[in-house]
Amino acid sequence: MHRSRDVRTDFPGKDVFDQVQSGQVQAGVVPFENSTNGSVSFTLDNLADRTNQYPDITVDGETYVDVHHCLVGHKSPVPAVEDIAEGSGTCTPTATDPSPSKPRSRPLASLKHIQRLYSHPQAFGQCTAFISTYLKGVEIFEVSSTSKAAEIVSKDTTGTWAAISSELAAKLHGLDFLGKSIEDREDNTTRFFVIGKNAAGPKDLEKTEKAVAEKGSKSLVSFTVPHTSPGALADVLSCFRTFDINLTSINTLPSLVKPFQYIFFIEFEGHKYADPQGRVNGALEKISRVAESWRWLGSWERYI
Repeated sequence: MHRSRDVRTDFPGKDVFDQVQSGQVQAGVVPFENSTNGSVSFTLDNLADRTNQYPDITVDGETYVDVHHCLVGHKSPVPAVEDIAEGSGTCTPTATDPSPSKPRSRPLASLKHIQRLYSHPQAFGQCTAFISTYLKGVEIFEVSSTSKAAEIVSKDTTGTWAAISSELAAKLHGLDFLGKSIEDREDNTTRFFVIGKNAAGPKDLEKTEKAVAEKGSKSLVSFTVPHTSPGALADVLSCFRTFDINLTSINTLPSLVKPFQYIFFIEFEGHKYADPQGRVNGALEKISRVAESWRWLGSWERYI
């Protein structure tokens, strides 16, 4: 999918949107949601585009990646044998979590020397059992990506910092493996969006129609409603029901216009351009009449 294009995946999310909008690259890949930890807030923030920085950005594709996290850093210079299996392997019950999950793996080395832990917020959310069992009391630092976390830890001269990152990032920065497969769930998967500037629609409509007929398709819209009007949100949702369109996800973000008013994101089955029965365009036309504001954010072929 999109293999022939100049695709950037090696920098933080806002930079991806900036580079695509400016035309420096044709497409970018950004994480949208994780099967364990839910939606990725910075991608939703950029898609919300409250300051109109990305008027031409559209979602043009999706892909799924199995995500496995490693704990990396520097091994203790004098590890004790009994430290390697540190902890019971069971999280301590608390009032807020009386039945905590058991981590899937144990440390590969002593972690008693670790004082700081760096990673992306999503990675922390995907490795809660391991962290709460084996890294209690460690200071947490959120950074822009797991690869950035590995880079930061590689420059540590104290030997007391660690990162949650990929195996590739650990090898790239010459770090020791202190733990592998530390994610909470074996089926931990992240869905990525391919973004581009294709508001005018696909260049080869016939090819798109054929692919959509074989695989199916999805679309994404954002909208706001008058929050003081009873049934305003239901009015928008009824547009999809009227045209027999299945919704696959709903997300919200604060609008930042007034407190507790929201931008809604709805992902649904169907394609704006490969729409032989006119159901998608019928729903969009009706949404334009009942929503306070709205924006079509793209249509693409289903990946799975």
